[in-house]
Amino acid sequence: MDDRRVAIFATCVVEIVRPNIIDATARALRRAGYLPTLATGATCCGQPAANAGATAAARRVARHTLRRLGKIDTPIVMPSGSCTTMIRHHWPQLFAGTRDEAVARSVGARTYELTEFLATRSPITPGTADPKGSVAYHPSCHLTRELDVVEPPRAALREAGYTVESLGDDDRCCGFGGTFSVTFPDVSVAMADDKLDAATAVGASTVTSCDLSCLIHLEGRATSRGLALRFPRVAELLA
Repeated sequence: MDDRRVAIFATCVVEIVRPNIIDATARALRRAGYLPTLATGATCCGQPAANAGATAAARRVARHTLRRLGKIDTPIVMPSGSCTTMIRHHWPQLFAGTRDEAVARSVGARTYELTEFLATRSPITPGTADPKGSVAYHPSCHLTRELDVVEPPRAALREAGYTVESLGDDDRCCGFGGTFSVTFPDVSVAMADDKLDAATAVGASTVTSCDLSCLIHLEGRATSRGLALRFPRVAELLA
């Protein structure tokens, strides 16, 4: 079996909001020497329902994707830290005691966020590309806290030729938090403003992250404030 084979699970948010990230993820993987294919038929990991406390609905939605991914025998790479977290850490709990538990654990064990996978399987050498300017990087919560993926996104960006700027307190959430932004909109806006103020303070014109949902949230607030900022996902910058 060719160990360069890898499957991309695009996630529902990427497919609906910014499908070009799928192609960018594939290009980044091919550049690293892999042979990516798309995990066809996989839809949603069930995270939105799980975040809302609708466990039965989350299990019902996730089961379809689980059974699609369960037929794949290669590593599964995703352009999302939060969805990777859902599959790796929460699917085994979601399907505990069901006939799908073993498959959930198997799929979770070979699921990776894109930069995590590149760092795990391919040595990253900073500064090997022509300089491309600076970007401000927002470390999304699930990626940082639950996957413990801290340095790989920054290292991948530096290898691609970018200077990586911090948005101040890296441990602070952008304010999206799934249903949090709906339940506590005023707090959510204030948290987004903190991130955007930090980006302005470092003179950034581009803000990036490994989670599209965070970027959508920040971009929406930036548009409301009339800030001229770009919000590409890390995969788009690596492609």
